[in-house]
Amino acid sequence: MRQTKVRKAVIPAAGLGTRFLPATKALPKEMLPIVDIPTIQYIIQEAVDSGIEEILVITNSNKHAMENHFDVNYELEERLKASGKTEQVKMVRDIANMANIYYIRQKEPKGLGHAIMCANDFIGDEPFAVLLGDDVVINKEGQPALKQLIDAYQETKSSVVGVQTVPKETVNKYGIIAPSRSHPAKGRLVKLSDMVEKPKIDKAPSQMAILGRYVLTPEIFDFLETQGKGAGGEIQLTDAIKRLMDRQAVYAYDFEGNRYDVGDKFGFIQATIDFALDRPELHDAVAKYIKEKAEKL
Repeated sequence: MRQTKVRKAVIPAAGLGTRFLPATKALPKEMLPIVDIPTIQYIIQEAVDSGIEEILVITNSNKHAMENHFDVNYELEERLKASGKTEQVKMVRDIANMANIYYIRQKEPKGLGHAIMCANDFIGDEPFAVLLGDDVVINKEGQPALKQLIDAYQETKSSVVGVQTVPKETVNKYGIIAPSRSHPAKGRLVKLSDMVEKPKIDKAPSQMAILGRYVLTPEIFDFLETQGKGAGGEIQLTDAIKRLMDRQAVYAYDFEGNRYDVGDKFGFIQATIDFALDRPELHDAVAKYIKEKAEKL
């Protein structure tokens, strides 16, 4: 009997991070810190908080720092213990114990669809989650974004893509969904009739953009295996999901939460400011500094 619980997740993290050069020449972009926590740690925490038990990170040959971050560092722990820093010992050990994390390399940069295909053996015949590392989503008042999608999957037993409304002038930067006209939306859940990767602004079927969170049925691998190149000359996950729609229903869920595009410099700065303001020990100093700078603009 097929596993129906979503207990595995895939995090594609093989990109070169060229938008953040020179910082990413030697440091994986996923390790760039928002205040003092690497972006990848926020993504993994969301997966864990959503009930995910096993995580596969798709990497490349230059991502050792990311693997080391989630491993045990006995030398560091011993030095912290010797200094009486017991809280920090617990903090670094808790990071190592966050989840069962595995790694596999994407040997060639062939696109997101190809990266997901690398997880085929790990996933097997199970539904699974995908979290893109460029999207950090915080939902202070409710469930994590991924948990919202998992609940929608449990209701529909179908693939679900996470979406939010974006400004019309930016639709050409995203995969955009076309809601089904024959199936009215059920709250935040809507059945799809089509998906368009980076459409022209005047041709977009909606302003609902796919934003880095998916729950997919294992049948997606049947299409990824034969998926040709799409936008940017890469194998696109969106194209494979479109073909999956011919076999089974696919839904979109308008998830709640503040989403930060930390793969973009301005989005990264926004996240850094907001996360710093949320820290009790930093809030007053950061707020004072922002006010002082604003008066001079």
